[in-house]
Amino acid sequence: MEPPAPFPLIHTRDLAKVYRLGDNVIKALDGVSVDIARGEMTAVMGPSGSGKSTFMNLIGCLDLPSSGEYRLDGRDVAALTRDELATMRNRGIGFVFQNFNLLARTAAVENVELPLVYAGVPARERHTRAMEMLAKVGLGDRADHHPAQLSGGQQQRVAIARALVTQPLLILADEPTGALDSRTSLEIMALLQELNRGGMTVVLVTHEPEVARFAGRILRFRDGRVVQDESNHRPEDAAAILAAERKAA
Repeated sequence: MEPPAPFPLIHTRDLAKVYRLGDNVIKALDGVSVDIARGEMTAVMGPSGSGKSTFMNLIGCLDLPSSGEYRLDGRDVAALTRDELATMRNRGIGFVFQNFNLLARTAAVENVELPLVYAGVPARERHTRAMEMLAKVGLGDRADHHPAQLSGGQQQRVAIARALVTQPLLILADEPTGALDSRTSLEIMALLQELNRGGMTVVLVTHEPEVARFAGRILRFRDGRVVQDESNHRPEDAAAILAAERKAA
């Protein structure tokens, strides 16, 4: 007999988020039931106001649902204390944002170290782990550079290194290529695909089909609900596209 399949990394059932503005009730999320397995790379798509950003805030433990169930790595998020939620955000989830969110007057290595500072990791270990992550994203020789000395793509790589440094359960990327040109976007997607092939669970919010095509699964939101859950059995290979472009140049 085969062993039972492990529980999903992300598990939601009837997840809802309601905002009240005076007498008006706005259902930002309306009964979302989704499982995302370990090692999946999932794109979350939808127009503005569809609920995709609310969904990301909830699975990222940045907000709590009005009703429904959310389990992350088997833990009921609603049952966590404020300190436990903060620890989950800091150590369990790596965030990557459209505008990088780097400290302008701080070197790349110190930006990467920041989550470890909050986690109470000793300085020497922080530095070692941050340097390892910068090397992993191809920026080992840019550790002392400040954000203004880096290109947009390099800044996003620093942000990805920062997201990885706590060895999180998953990476949540919110429009990770939104501030980048098309070639640099390909480079970032190639990096995210490489991380995913290494076992990292990646959930990315995007409104761009050109980005979603690299994910193995696409969730489409509309009016606070998942209206399509599509498996992409042959996601495009960003690294292969880059290699072909270099060869043709």
